[in-house]
Amino acid sequence: MEEAAGAEASFCLQKVTITDDSEDDYQYEEVPADDEFSVQEGDEDLSKALQTIQEQAEDAQILASRSVLSSEKSVSEIPEAVDDFLCNFLVRLGMSRTLDCFQTEWYELIQRGVFTAQDAGLVPTVYTRNQQLETENMHLKKDLENYKLAANKAKEAFLKMQKERDFHRMHHKRVVQEKNKLICDIKRLKTHYASYEPVLKQLTEKYQTTLRQKMLTSLERDRAIGQVTGLQATLQNSVCGRAIQIPVTKGHECGRKKGLEGPTQKALQEARQQKIGDAESSSYDPVKDPMNKMGKRYPKDSEFPADDQVKPYLTYAKEYTQPLKSGVYRLSNTLKAHDLAVSCLALHPRKNIVATGSDDRLWKMWAFPNGNIIMTGEGHTDWLSGCCFHPSGTQLATSSGDTTVRIWDLSKGKCILTLGGHAHAIWDCSWHSCGDFVASASMDSTSKIWDVNRLSHLGADYRKQLGQEVADGRTSGRCRHTLRGHKDSVNSTEFLPFSNTVLTSSADKTLSLWDTRMGLCAHTLHGHLHSCNHATFNMKGDTIASCDSCGVVKLWDVRKLVPVASIDAGPHPANQVVFEPSGRTVALASGDGTVKVAQLLSGQLSSLAGHEDEVHSVIFDHKAEHLLSGGADGTLRLWT
Repeated sequence: MEEAAGAEASFCLQKVTITDDSEDDYQYEEVPADDEFSVQEGDEDLSKALQTIQEQAEDAQILASRSVLSSEKSVSEIPEAVDDFLCNFLVRLGMSRTLDCFQTEWYELIQRGVFTAQDAGLVPTVYTRNQQLETENMHLKKDLENYKLAANKAKEAFLKMQKERDFHRMHHKRVVQEKNKLICDIKRLKTHYASYEPVLKQLTEKYQTTLRQKMLTSLERDRAIGQVTGLQATLQNSVCGRAIQIPVTKGHECGRKKGLEGPTQKALQEARQQKIGDAESSSYDPVKDPMNKMGKRYPKDSEFPADDQVKPYLTYAKEYTQPLKSGVYRLSNTLKAHDLAVSCLALHPRKNIVATGSDDRLWKMWAFPNGNIIMTGEGHTDWLSGCCFHPSGTQLATSSGDTTVRIWDLSKGKCILTLGGHAHAIWDCSWHSCGDFVASASMDSTSKIWDVNRLSHLGADYRKQLGQEVADGRTSGRCRHTLRGHKDSVNSTEFLPFSNTVLTSSADKTLSLWDTRMGLCAHTLHGHLHSCNHATFNMKGDTIASCDSCGVVKLWDVRKLVPVASIDAGPHPANQVVFEPSGRTVALASGDGTVKVAQLLSGQLSSLAGHEDEVHSVIFDHKAEHLLSGGADGTLRLWT
C-alpha cells in the first residue's frame, strides 16, 4: 500500500497478492464476525470503511482531550460549553432535526480541524444567570397571580361577612326592642291581673256558697220527696184498711242492710217504686217545661226493667272458654282517623263497625278490618270524651267537654237530643241495656241518669206543637237522678248489663256501685292509691277491672266486693281497661304509647308497640279476633 500526501489528505491503494507460501512472518489477527467495525454484507465500500475508521479515531481523540480537561478541573468549576448549551436548548424546544444537523456539522468541523472544543469557548456566566433570573421571574409572576386571586376571594368573603354582621346587628336591635315591648306588656298584664284577683276571689266564694246552697236544696228536695212518697203510701194503705207507720227517709242514703228490712220497709219500697215517676216529676222545673206552656203535663216516665231478667251475655261468655295466647296480636292496619287525638272508641253491638271520637269535635264510624269510613258527625263545640252505641245499634251517644251529651240518629245522620245539666266537662257516657236510659260522668264530681225515651211517648201532633227545637231533637231530656257521693271528678261510668246497677270510677281513688232506680250509692270500693281513670264489667258481670293514673290494674269480685288481683303495668298512666269476651284476658291503653295485654290466669303481661304517642282507648271485637286502639297520634290501629 502506498500513501500519498496532499492538501486534502487523499489516499491511493495498490493491489498486493499474498500467497500461502509468503515469507512474511507477520501474524494476522482474526476479525470476529460480530465486531462492530465489521462491514455488513452487500455494503462492502472501501471509502466508507476508511471514513468510519477515521471518525472513530477522532472520537477517541476527543474523549482523550476531555479526560485531560476533567483531570485539570472539577465538573462543578467548569462553565457550560457552547455546544452543550445549544444542544440543551434545542432539546428543550423539541427541535430534533435541527439538533441532528447541528451535531453533524459541529463534529465535522472539529474533525477537519477548523477549530477545537477549546476555541468554541464557554457560555458567559451573565447570560446563564439572566436565564435563571428570567425563569425565577416567571415563577414569581405565577405566584403573584395566584396571590391576587386569593386576595380577591378574601375580599369578597370579608364584604359578605360585613353584610351579615350588619344584618345580625339590626336583628339584635329589633329583638331587643321586641323584648322590651314584651316586658312592658307583661308588667301591664300583671297589673291588670292583680286588679282582678280580689274580684275573682269574691266570685269564687260566691260560687262555693251557691254550690253549698244548691246541695242543701237538693237534699231538702229529696227529703220532701221521701216524705210525700211515705204519706202517699200511708194513704193508700189506710184506704185498704192497713195502717202502717211511715218513717221519714233521707235522699242519697248509701248502703242499706237487707237483713234489717221488715215488712214495713218492704211495703214502703213497693209504694215508692210505684210512685217514683210522679214523685221525681215534682223536682223538675215546670217553668222550663214546654208542655206546661200548652197546658199539658209530662207523659209517664220510662220504667226501669226488673233485675230478674235473663242475661244472654252469660251464654256468650261460655262460648269463649279459650284464653288468648301472649303475643298473638300483630298490627294489621293503621287508619289516620282524625287530625287530633282519638279519645274514645265504641263497638257496634252486632256488626264490625267502630265509632271514634276525637279532640277535633268530630265522631266517625268505620268498618273494619277494611277501614272504610261510613259516617261523620259534627255538632259538639268542644272535644269529645266518650261514645256508646244504643243496644239496637240505631243510635249513638257522645259526651263532650262542652258539658252536654248528644244522641244521634244514625239513619238520619243528625243529633236528635241534647242532654245538658252538668256544670263541667263530661268524661264518659253509657247506655242502659233497655235503651231508655243514658248515664253520664262529669268533672263536676257527679253522675247523671237521663231518661232519653220520654220524648218518644209524645205523638206527632205534640212534637209539632212544641216547636222546631223539640221536632229537631235539640231540646234537653229529663234527668231522672243525679248521683252525688264522689269527692272529685267522675272519670267513667258503665251499666252492669241487663241490670239497674251502674259503676263509676273517680279521681278520688274510689269506685262506686249505684242503684239507678233510687239514685243511691249501694257500695264504695277502696283500694287504689291514685286517681281511677276507668272501670268496666266483664261479660258475665261478676268481675270488675279498674285502672289508675299510675298504671295499676285491679280486679274486683262483684259478689264479695273485694279486690282479688292486682297487676302493675306502670309507671305510665293506664287510660282504659277492657275485658276480652272470655274474661281471662284484659287489654290496657297505656300512656307510654303501647297496648298492654295481660293474661289473668298466668299473670303474663305483653306490650303491643305501634302508636307514636299516648294510647287513649282500646276495645276487643265480638269474637276477640281483632283488637282496636286509638291514640293521641290521631290514628286507629287494628291488631289481628
